Amino acid sequence: MTNLVETADVEPRRVPHPGMGFREFVGFVAALMAINALAIDAMLPALPQIGDALGVVEENQRQLVITSYLLGFGVAQLFYGPLSDRFGRRPVLLFGLVVYVLASGAAAFATSLDQMIWARVVQGIGSAATRVLAVSIVRDCYSGRHMARVMSFAFIVFIAVPVIAPSVGQAIVLLAPWEWIFLVLGLFGFAVAIWSLARLPETLPPERRTPISVASVLGAFRIVATNRAALGYTLASAAILGALFGFINSAQQIFVEVFGTGSAFPLIFAGIALFIAVSSLVNARIVERVGMRRVSHTAMFGFTAFAALHAAIAWSGHESLAVFVVLQAAMMFCFGLIMSNFSSMAMDPVGRVAGTAASFQGFVTTVIGALLGFYIGQHYDGTAVPLTLGYAGLGALSIAIVLVTERGSLFEPVNAAPRP
Repeated sequence: MTNLVETADVEPRRVPHPGMGFREFVGFVAALMAINALAIDAMLPALPQIGDALGVVEENQRQLVITSYLLGFGVAQLFYGPLSDRFGRRPVLLFGLVVYVLASGAAAFATSLDQMIWARVVQGIGSAATRVLAVSIVRDCYSGRHMARVMSFAFIVFIAVPVIAPSVGQAIVLLAPWEWIFLVLGLFGFAVAIWSLARLPETLPPERRTPISVASVLGAFRIVATNRAALGYTLASAAILGALFGFINSAQQIFVEVFGTGSAFPLIFAGIALFIAVSSLVNARIVERVGMRRVSHTAMFGFTAFAALHAAIAWSGHESLAVFVVLQAAMMFCFGLIMSNFSSMAMDPVGRVAGTAASFQGFVTTVIGALLGFYIGQHYDGTAVPLTLGYAGLGALSIAIVLVTERGSLFEPVNAAPRP
């Protein structure tokens, strides 16, 4: 396997993934990225049916179907990076996909909430391989702007899947029992596994593999955990992500039970989710000119202001579907401007341990965000008040974390001279 020789003005002269053309490679990476988004959002419309079938008495307990998956997904990210560095990308990816497929089948045949929770935890553990390995495989094959080109194409799918996933789930439950959602997820994972087995070459040659050393891994984690910017922006990202997970946990109850949207829920959810895609495109256009800190810090204050307004309206009893959708869309627009830049700023000072840093960041943001989102969701009381108060509280928490991280100085350009 030869690495790509990058030049400034020409396309790659050699194929860094023999047997798989560029378009197929991009499609494959996009499919890997789609697995996780489908596993989170596709069953949202079916949560009432799942709860009834599993004998869930307390409606808020349905949210465990989402949170258990996120916890498995978050924790497992710590391990796939070092394993793939030692054994290669292909076998570790195939292992994760097999685990995901088997767990999807187990979820489809679950007869109790406990069985469902464990199946979803294992499903998250399996899908974490697709999250870690997708980026690693692209980085093995491409660098610089060629890598950015591949990820840009794949990111289109990454944005689109959360928008359409609830509609996919809604379509399935209109035609078949809820179990088919998990069977379809398993079939999709199986198809990607066969695709990997048949077409994906190993992208990490033996001479570039590194042994697993507990000392080196712990040392790399220590570097990340003791770097002010890396840790601060990771924790701030977790707070903002917690607000998003709170929305995902409560979305079906809010839209169907509070606002009575019925089967229109997936369409409204999709309309709100589109604002994350729009803000991602806006960020790509302005971030180099304006700077990551100015964009993300402004968006963070905007997110918190919209959340506080939203909470005040809900608390006063004047909440309506139109108000909820408009303010939620505004917060999702800010969310898109925050997360990509916070992630970049967390990674920037720890480039020499980038793989471990990415695993650490994924673990912390997903696990803490899932727990915060679950806490918010468990306070659902038939109104939008707990959710909107949670937004405002987590927005304020993110501001406090960033203020400490930046020692009280915000909006400075990313290339500003570092403070002592």
